[in-house]
Amino acid sequence: MTEKTIGILGGMGPEATVDLFSNIIANTPAAKDQDHLRVVIDSNPKVPDRTAAILHGGESPVPVMAEGVEALRRAGADFVVIPCVSAHFFLQELQLVSELPIISLYDVTAEHIRQHHAHIRTVGMLATTGTLQGGRFREKLQQAGIETVAPPGPDQERIMAAIYEIKGVPGGRDRDAIGAEVRDIAGRLIQRGAQGVVAGCTEIPLVLKPGDLSVPVFDTLLLLARAAITAAGRQPF
Repeated sequence: MTEKTIGILGGMGPEATVDLFSNIIANTPAAKDQDHLRVVIDSNPKVPDRTAAILHGGESPVPVMAEGVEALRRAGADFVVIPCVSAHFFLQELQLVSELPIISLYDVTAEHIRQHHAHIRTVGMLATTGTLQGGRFREKLQQAGIETVAPPGPDQERIMAAIYEIKGVPGGRDRDAIGAEVRDIAGRLIQRGAQGVVAGCTEIPLVLKPGDLSVPVFDTLLLLARAAITAAGRQPF
């Protein structure tokens, strides 16, 4: 099988893009540079805010994202992955105007839990308010027989603040403090019956890692990276 070139539609945010690329490198069996996969990246932080578009009718991110997909196609990408969960709300619309196939992070996560954690019937969801209220990630998990619990209002406000602080909004806290709060909120989801916790925003894995909780943490960036490696024709670690 001829290896395919991975296209990363990034910038949403930039650090999550780096994390996805790092996961691709770390999970590709390689003894030398030439053993790695070709990856092209369009990191455009100018994509309009996805949560604002979902919740408040803000500017649609689709036109700018479509331009990015086209840039990746011209650069030689065979398919696209997007390190932004909220952007996946617009995936169907984006796919209609894009020539390259786009791997769904929703599908990858639901399939991983179904295949490798079949006992799990309820997961906690740490995500932007746009992803939660948009409901499409929850619907995909429900189709796999997995229910979701989300933080109540005050905790969700804290999650949103944490996400934007990770992106760089000044908040006066370092990453350790942000991570401690995220773990605390995740713990309350576990108390409500979550058998696993989904890092449902690609900033969350930057402060919440597998092993940090008493239940599995599903790192959506890691799962997407492994799916990209497979789609490119290799078997990930």
